[in-house]
Amino acid sequence: MKLKVALFIVAICTIGITAQTVTVTPSKVTYKRPRPQNEYKKTFTITYPKVKAATPALSRRMERIFSYESVLGLRLNEELTKYQWLEEADFDVNYNKNGILCMQLSMDGSAAYPDGIIKVICADTTLGVRAGPTDVFTNIPGLTAVVRKVQEQEMRDALPRIKKDEPEMDRPEELFGDRHFTEKDLDGYEIGDNGVTFHYDYEFIHAARALEPEGTFFFTWAQLRPYIKKGGLLTRVAR
Repeated sequence: MKLKVALFIVAICTIGITAQTVTVTPSKVTYKRPRPQNEYKKTFTITYPKVKAATPALSRRMERIFSYESVLGLRLNEELTKYQWLEEADFDVNYNKNGILCMQLSMDGSAAYPDGIIKVICADTTLGVRAGPTDVFTNIPGLTAVVRKVQEQEMRDALPRIKKDEPEMDRPEELFGDRHFTEKDLDGYEIGDNGVTFHYDYEFIHAARALEPEGTFFFTWAQLRPYIKKGGLLTRVAR
């Protein structure tokens, strides 16, 4: 009898988590600047992720988590008047099942040069809370060291290519400087069916941006097993 009750509880919990796949729809808004600095700054567009979760309150919490203001530091009033950098803000849904939502938010704009910013955020759709690295991983220093090792190999592999593409560049290794994956960089993790991808932005100067390595490091669930926090969000999907 106890076994039947336990199995029933597990089934109910599983159904509850599965049901927490939310609906995300784009809502595009074009803003007009009252006093544009030039012809190209008259308007900018923001595509907002409109989230429909189990309840209106949960939907609002999810939208706050995935807002451009909280994730990328957008200040709408200042973009309309003072800074006038933004040209477009958009999003992509990378993962949306098992009670987990991961989205990539991006903004593109220009000042002296065109530039952009991208960040991936994951959240628990059953609770309406963001899932940061310490919520899903354990042994943060150890995990950071593992990812850093892969990132450092990427830098070593990139140097011969850079020297070949830019033979006149003096000391190309200085492009990397002290650019090493840190605990802070775990924040941009991205969940997939087969594992997790970590992202790193090398932030090369604009003139050398095309020389940047990819900065994406994929780890399978088997590789990550020692670092997955028990009872955390990733236990729903790790295999």
